[in-house]
Amino acid sequence: MYEFKTIENKNSVIEFIENAVEPKKREDAYKLLDIFTESSGYEAKMWGGSIIGFGSYHYKYESGHEGDSMLVGFSPRKAKISLYFATGDQQREHLLKEFGKHKAGKACVYINKVSDINIDVLKALILQSIKHLKETYPDK
Repeated sequence: MYEFKTIENKNSVIEFIENAVEPKKREDAYKLLDIFTESSGYEAKMWGGSIIGFGSYHYKYESGHEGDSMLVGFSPRKAKISLYFATGDQQREHLLKEFGKHKAGKACVYINKVSDINIDVLKALILQSIKHLKETYPDK
């Protein structure tokens, strides 16, 4: 059976930021930590070895596959900073038009640095992602 690797754990978010990235990315990671914490209303938790996540939800697909994931999150990686938002939300695509310099994948939005993006749009993306996931996967 498949074992999830990206699960919430008790590792220290601050320790991860301090040890995982060089000084410039560290500064951006702390800015993002503040923005995501304030906007989401959730405490930062480590998910897997390198993702800082906020909140969680339980999903179950028609195929029967189910699990738990973070509502939103980010990871300050060496090449780019990965931002994690809900997939399949049309509002996300609309908001990204005003976001600033980025590349978007299915689940991730990649940025080079925080100064490249519109912080108000980031806050809106965080709130919209949480809203979309809570509507799609309501607590039972």
